[in-house]
Amino acid sequence: KISIKCAGAVFNRPFIYAIMTEKHLEKNMDLTLGYLLAINVVAFLAYGLDKYKAKNNLWRIPEATLLTLAVIGGSIGALLGMRFFHHKTKKPKFSVGVPVILIIQIVIIILYETHMIG
Repeated sequence: KISIKCAGAVFNRPFIYAIMTEKHLEKNMDLTLGYLLAINVVAFLAYGLDKYKAKNNLWRIPEATLLTLAVIGGSIGALLGMRFFHHKTKKPKFSVGVPVILIIQIVIIILYETHMIG
């Protein structure tokens, strides 16, 4: 049996693993939240840039790229960009597709957090 004494308390292996796992999860959560923040900012800015390019007859960001940004975690940024810049709001692929992507992502998170998947 492995245990560690510290300040008069004895910590056994399951306790040590629990602490290590908690720290690992905190680090992963920080990385995940950082990624989600970054990808949503990128998505928001991409919708704004594409709107600017559309108004100025410049080379456009492909629709597939804009939708991919939503699929890989930037759905909130994409929705906010659509609303803020009034861009792609009349195209069903976006006006319906991006909210559906967000709903699917929320369902996946709920299922994961309730241990129904993963």
